[in-house]
Amino acid sequence: MNNKLIDVTKIFTFDSAHKLDDYDGDCKYLHGHTYRMEITIRGRIDYRGMVMDFNDLKELVKKEILLKLDHRYLNDVFDFNPTCENMLVWIFERLDESLKGEDYFIQKIVLWETPTSYGTLEREQYYAEN
Repeated sequence: MNNKLIDVTKIFTFDSAHKLDDYDGDCKYLHGHTYRMEITIRGRIDYRGMVMDFNDLKELVKKEILLKLDHRYLNDVFDFNPTCENMLVWIFERLDESLKGEDYFIQKIVLWETPTSYGTLEREQYYAEN
């Protein structure tokens, strides 16, 4: 039973403000979002019947991501333009090493900027050759 790969996902939210540089539209002005972030882990079921304990995932994401982004001005946090796409890469890079267990790894991150707009970064996209 433990040889099947399973995806498990935990959803987080955080509030941040930003403005976009080199953008000709309303987002060039200071504004805020309630971001929704979905972290998907892929792995094999362990002796407890879990891929990864949801509480462990929650604590790791809180430490590595939420404490750095929640209620922050993202232009002061990052040295890049804080677009959804750039943030996905940053989040993946912060979590990838931490979420590599013996039997699991980060598979996908979905970052919702608004209720109708989001970006997705999957492991194979991140590691794809250009």
